[in-house]
Amino acid sequence: IDYRTLLDLTYRFAAGLQKMGVERGDRVAIHLPNCPQFVIAYYATLMVGGIAVPCNPQYVARELAHQINDSGARVIVTLSLTYPVVRQIRADTPLKQVIVANIKEYFPGLLRTLFTLAMEKKAGHYQDISGDADTIWFQDVLAQAPARPTPVPLHTEDTAVLMYTGGTTGISKGAQLTHRNILANALQVRAWLPRLQKGQEIILTSLPLFHSYGMTTCMNLAILTTSAMILIPNPRVLIHILKSISKHRPSLYPGVPALYVSINNYPEIHRFDLSSIDACISGAAPLPVEVQRRFQELTHGTLVEGYGLSEATPVTHANPIRGENRLGTIGLPFPSTDAKVVDAETGARGLSPGEVGELVVRGPQVMKGYWEMPTETANVLRDGWLYTGDLARMDSDGYFQIVDRKKDMILGA
Repeated sequence: IDYRTLLDLTYRFAAGLQKMGVERGDRVAIHLPNCPQFVIAYYATLMVGGIAVPCNPQYVARELAHQINDSGARVIVTLSLTYPVVRQIRADTPLKQVIVANIKEYFPGLLRTLFTLAMEKKAGHYQDISGDADTIWFQDVLAQAPARPTPVPLHTEDTAVLMYTGGTTGISKGAQLTHRNILANALQVRAWLPRLQKGQEIILTSLPLFHSYGMTTCMNLAILTTSAMILIPNPRVLIHILKSISKHRPSLYPGVPALYVSINNYPEIHRFDLSSIDACISGAAPLPVEVQRRFQELTHGTLVEGYGLSEATPVTHANPIRGENRLGTIGLPFPSTDAKVVDAETGARGLSPGEVGELVVRGPQVMKGYWEMPTETANVLRDGWLYTGDLARMDSDGYFQIVDRKKDMILGA
């Protein structure tokens, strides 16, 4: 799909949402894996002033119902494979309209035909929605909508995304990420990649787009820089990733340590050409040094460890791609990002280099608060600083290292 087509599809889907009555501030749940329909629905929602609510398509009914009820979403975009879960919870949620996409819609012609004949029913993708009220196919929304939406004035501090997270307490809550937040973090990632060339990069997108890490470092970065995305719906099928690298030659591969470990340990890894990979930022978990070294040997690219949390859209730190990469650390704060270590008891006293305390950050990527949770917001946002709940130390050169979770240490004390 080229960018001209993507823009036209997004305009038309945005107009379709407006035709359904979606207005500024309305929440639209996006219950999809990595596929073109996710990208279209996400940006269409933002275009009409709506708030995108990304949902994990692997959620069980109870988990999905909580997120829909908490956000107040009245429209959901789901996959035919996961539609039965939506149908199950619908009566107990605010949902008024359901849009159902089929994974095959943007397959090449022959593959789409083969999928229809051999896999659609067998794999659970075939659904009959004809008797379900206010339920419509994704393609019908596009077909019945005007070519362009009615323009909606947007402000940088309007909420663009409700990104649900356990945060520092384990209670699922929606981090309100503003238009400024999501643009700022994409620009910060862009600044961290000095060799990135606009319109020339290919990003391997196996991180789920319903998570802030994939949303920012894959999708938003790609759109910002007119890079191509290789959308991987199921990263657990490693052969799909390896074949995609060999065939489509991605230059950027944001990921998590488990993905890099899987590639390192694949028995026939030398059958695949990984040499296109230039830069990778690893997040979500500590990156073992041996994993980092082995992956760099295989690809000859640069793999660095970073850090973030959903409340910060999510990236706040990373080791330099073209600079000193200090193994075992999360690197330096991103551009326009301040970070410090404070005492874990009160959070009021700054600590010296080498001392362990709670990591706090501030910057343009920090959320404006949790959705309808003022107490929880006040606990983590204090005087402009986001209290991460992670224990860290900073060395004399400003590199940070995560030591533990504050909550776990207090419980064990």
